[in-house]
Amino acid sequence: MSEVESEADEVAESEPDEAEVAEAGRDEIWIEKYRPGTLDEVAGHDDITARLKRYVERDDLPNLLFSGPAGVGKTTSAVAIAKQLYGDDWEQNFLELNASDQRGIDVVRDRIKNFARSSFGGHSYRIIFLDEADSLTSDAQSALRRTMEQFSSNTRFILSCNYSSKIIDPIQSRCATFRFGPIGDEAIAEQTRKIAAEEGIETTEDGVDALVYAADGDMRKAINALQAAAVMGEVVDEEAVFTITSTARPEEIEQMVTHAIEGDFTKARKVLDDLLTNKGMAGGDIIDQLHRSVWEFDLDDEAIVRLMDRVGEVDYRITEGANESVQLEALLASLSLEDE
Repeated sequence: MSEVESEADEVAESEPDEAEVAEAGRDEIWIEKYRPGTLDEVAGHDDITARLKRYVERDDLPNLLFSGPAGVGKTTSAVAIAKQLYGDDWEQNFLELNASDQRGIDVVRDRIKNFARSSFGGHSYRIIFLDEADSLTSDAQSALRRTMEQFSSNTRFILSCNYSSKIIDPIQSRCATFRFGPIGDEAIAEQTRKIAAEEGIETTEDGVDALVYAADGDMRKAINALQAAAVMGEVVDEEAVFTITSTARPEEIEQMVTHAIEGDFTKARKVLDDLLTNKGMAGGDIIDQLHRSVWEFDLDDEAIVRLMDRVGEVDYRITEGANESVQLEALLASLSLEDE
């Protein structure tokens, strides 16, 4: 056999067939695969995207400040703006920095200024996207304010943060502020059903409801949970979602609280122990679910007020480093004693 034929055989053996390529595609991260490419595709914020589309249509973009919780479309909206403004050249005209990794004043002085100064053609301005801008130090924010003034003729800034109150006032006053709230349940349910259909995954109604509940307004969390649950079996149902996300069912949380309020501390503690030990939930997650679900419980107003007062105190103590199990048991014990 000639060397050419031998090499050809080796190449043929190394190349995957179509079935292998299709199966490999299932390994792709769905939050990236289904990330919206345009503002029209961004779900759950019609009022915000309508205003942003007007900026893009007029090619008249101000400095922007996006604030809101994780997974609600802030970064996606910034990238979509760049893609619609610059087309195929968007990566050359869009600089993305994560301020939580690069928090110092040198980042503002060096990378941002170098990008803002660099020459480019075909567009009147470029975009610098600064993610998690509330992690910048005060000195870095002051330097950024000066940079925004210095390069206002050829650079636009999009700042993304979780808490706009951590952004200094001089920067806030130079930006059009958009506040992204948690994504609505209907939008999350619609998107998860769409992705499931695209991937050929069967979902049940209670499975979709569980995805919506576990996501709590975070689209990224919902899509990640869908992908993880899809690996567990042919059907994504409630059991698969709650297992993969380590989330307690609302009825389990309600049962635990109800037992405590009725004075049966032993039963309440048993439910808590199951959540912490068998389901592996963190104490902070249980507190979050309590806070989210308390108004859906069949409790009178007085009991809800007592519960919320104790939830706030326990949340603070756990945040400060107290033992989660001890604090949660103390919460249940106090509810049981108050009933007596």
